[in-house]
Amino acid sequence: MYLDEICDFCMALPLVEETQPFGPDHIVYKVHGKMFLLVGIEESPIRFNVKCNPERAIQLREEFPHAVLPGYHMNKKHWNTVDLQGSVDEKLIFELVKHSYELVFASLPKKVRDEFAH
Repeated sequence: MYLDEICDFCMALPLVEETQPFGPDHIVYKVHGKMFLLVGIEESPIRFNVKCNPERAIQLREEFPHAVLPGYHMNKKHWNTVDLQGSVDEKLIFELVKHSYELVFASLPKKVRDEFAH
């Protein structure tokens, strides 16, 4: 999987913006101003941080011990770092990105969520 595939997938989600608040070496994807994915541009292999339901985060770390790790420089209860050199297939990668997006979207104020629904 390539970085541009992850970036394109993120940008196709509603209300998403691409930012670089940590400098030119990292891209942060936000939904309505709240981060749901952080990826290093120059990292090889590609690694990215995504938000995750705490129970699912533990399950994924156990299932993919070399590819899904506690979120690097993040709240380890709610964030995972996914290493694309590991054993995580493309379908699951996109599911993890979408799950992160949905968790953050669900945390937005009801008014914002309702405006999007219309």
